[in-house]
Amino acid sequence: MNIARRDLFWLGAGAAALNSMPCFAVADDYPSRPVRLIVGFAAAGPADIAARLIADWLSQRLGQPFIVENRPGGASNLATEMVVNAPPDGYTLLLIGSPNAVNATLYDNLSYNFIRDIGPVACTMRLTNVMVVNPFFPAKTVPEFIAYAKANPQKIDMATSGNGSPPHMLGEFFMMLTGVDLVPVSYRGAGAALVDLIAGRTQVMFEGIISSIDYIRTGKLRALGVTAATRAAALPDVPAIAEFVPGYDGSGWTGLGAPKGTSPKIIAKLNKEVELALADPQFVERLSKLGGVPAPMSISDLTTFIAAETEKWAKVVKESGAKPE
Repeated sequence: MNIARRDLFWLGAGAAALNSMPCFAVADDYPSRPVRLIVGFAAAGPADIAARLIADWLSQRLGQPFIVENRPGGASNLATEMVVNAPPDGYTLLLIGSPNAVNATLYDNLSYNFIRDIGPVACTMRLTNVMVVNPFFPAKTVPEFIAYAKANPQKIDMATSGNGSPPHMLGEFFMMLTGVDLVPVSYRGAGAALVDLIAGRTQVMFEGIISSIDYIRTGKLRALGVTAATRAAALPDVPAIAEFVPGYDGSGWTGLGAPKGTSPKIIAKLNKEVELALADPQFVERLSKLGGVPAPMSISDLTTFIAAETEKWAKVVKESGAKPE
C-alpha cells in the first residue's frame, strides 16, 4: 500500500470539497473571538513551548487570544481526536508534528485518519535530536559505535522515553539502516531515561538537544551525531549521523493543523502569519533555544511533506515491530 498516494487522494478530495461547503467563518473577520490551540503533550516540554511561541505571535498579530490547551494522552492521539471532532470554524487548532506521522501506523485502532481528517495549516520548525552515549562507552564516533554494536549484538541497551516516542523511533531507524541490534529500554519520560544513561545503566539514547545539551557540555554524556540530515547550530562540532549513514534523516517537526472542512481562506491567513513569524529574527532566536530551525512551507508543500513522513515512519514501525504501550 502506498500511503503517500492514498493520503494525497484524501487531501485532494478534501480540498475540492471545501469549495462547495459553507464557511463557518470569513477570513476577513477571522478571528473575532479567542482561538484554542490544542497540544497533545504536557506543559513545559518542547512541543508545548513551541505552541506557546506561535500562539503568542498569532495573538499579537491577529488581535485575539490564541489559548494553548494541554490535552496529553495516547502520544497526542487524545488531542488529535478532540480536534478532529471540533467544528471546522478555525477556532480549534492542533499542534501537529512527528508523533502524528508515527501514530498513523503505530496504532491500529485509531478512530480517525490523521491525513484525511486534519487539514495542514503551517509548519513551524524542524527539530533535531542527538545520539548520546555514556562517556565511558568505548565508541567515540558513529562508525566506532556501529562496529562495536555489530560485534556485540543485543548487548547495548538503548534508552527511550516510551514505545513509539521520537527517541525510540530514531533508534529503530538507525538500526534499520545500519543493521545493528540494540535493546530498547522504555522509560516513562526522557528525564528518567537520561538519569540511567548518565549512571551507565543504559548505553545510548537518541534524545532531544534541548534536554541533553547541558549534559553534553559538562561531559556527563558524549554526543556522537545529530539526527538531522545536516549539523545543528547548537552543536556545530557534532557531525550528522547522515555523514556516516546515508539516508538517515531523523528531523522532527511541529506545525499547525485544523479540522477538515475549515475554510481555505482561514487556513491561508494562518499560514501567512506563521511565515511572517518564521522570518522575524527575534522569533527565530526563540526557536533556536529549543534546538529548532524555522521551516516555512506552503500548504501544498506541507501536505506532501506529511504524506512522505507518514510513509517513512510506517516502514520503520513495521520493520521494528513496535507496539504502543
